[in-house]
Amino acid sequence: MAERLLPTPSHTIGPFYGHALPFPGGAEVAPQGHSDAITLHGYVFDGAGTPIPDALLDFWQAAPDGSLKGAPGSMRRDPSTGGFVGRNGVDFTGYGRVPTDADGHYALHTLPPGNAGLPYISVCVFARGLTHHLFTRAYLADGADPLLDSLPAERRATLIAAEGANRTYRFDIRLQGEGETVFLEFQ
Repeated sequence: MAERLLPTPSHTIGPFYGHALPFPGGAEVAPQGHSDAITLHGYVFDGAGTPIPDALLDFWQAAPDGSLKGAPGSMRRDPSTGGFVGRNGVDFTGYGRVPTDADGHYALHTLPPGNAGLPYISVCVFARGLTHHLFTRAYLADGADPLLDSLPAERRATLIAAEGANRTYRFDIRLQGEGETVFLEFQ
């Protein structure tokens, strides 16, 4: 009879992101019904090009006026139950947390960021098999930018969201392989 081995931390890395980390309204960064709202959406792919159905994405961005202050409120709690009730639906917080669906797709509803240079939204990717989360940016326009200027054209393209109809932007994230998204290292 084979000896049963206990799981190690690397065996228990996931996929657990969808269990307790998403919160109500996590994808709704823009106040409901705001006329300037945009949608950033796409798929998260693994190295074989297969969509990842259980990734979790954190988004941070500047407000339309360029400020980074944001409003508190993303993680509001119900005072009677202690559970998360999500956003108040009115204030722009500059932060969102979105899980991918069963098809590996995500959608974030937000306001256009007013970054000093090119408008971009910072993205942090959590996915099964990653021992460390990954950071990248979704640029809503192409142009002069120190980060973009430092990259060859084919790598640069992995950071540019494609503008679509009805104020939408498509930004796919490829964790490795052909067309791998540029990921940033912070020290």
